[in-house]
Amino acid sequence: MNKFRVALAAAALTFTTATASMAQTAAPLKIGYTSVQYVLSQMPESKQIESQLKDYSTQLKSQLDAKSTEFRTKVEAYQKGGATMTDVVKADKEKELQNLQQSIQEFQQNAEVSLQQKQQTLLKPALDKLQKNIDAVADENGYTYILNSDGDSPLLLHGPKDGDVSDLILKKMGITPGAAAAAPKVATPAAASTQAAAPTATKTKTKTKK
Repeated sequence: MNKFRVALAAAALTFTTATASMAQTAAPLKIGYTSVQYVLSQMPESKQIESQLKDYSTQLKSQLDAKSTEFRTKVEAYQKGGATMTDVVKADKEKELQNLQQSIQEFQQNAEVSLQQKQQTLLKPALDKLQKNIDAVADENGYTYILNSDGDSPLLLHGPKDGDVSDLILKKMGITPGAAAAAPKVATPAAASTQAAAPTATKTKTKTKK
């Protein structure tokens, strides 16, 4: 089974902010932008989130490995003893293998969903903290809007460097900004990465005794 790829900024792709300063209609329009993914990667919480996700994915992998091992063992036993089995016993064994294979497939699907839910739960406090500091930076620096520059289709298509408030947000949280290139470019765990290919049950036609 391939290792789960941990994405600390999965929620960041759709994470946008409008600050409280929007209410100040008399003030001139001032727009800033930030890379939520970059800021998250600089926060100390990111390492803890990554560690917890890895531990959780390891648990899921162990359970899937156990199910896959059980399936392979029963397939081998079926193949070795199939010639001596009665039609009734053979049909029963085939049904058991089909049910076990279906159980593995369902577990793979549920594991992917469970990992994504775990990631969202772990990310929420960090995203809430980030939102709070984005609002503070916007208010203190007179920004009417702050956009998110992440994603394949970012909200920001072009902007001057002095409009990037990422480092201001980090400093507001007491974090020394790092290089922008240090931001990890990782993807949300895909279903394929959580799945170990389950062996296919041997389909043997049962001969009916005359």
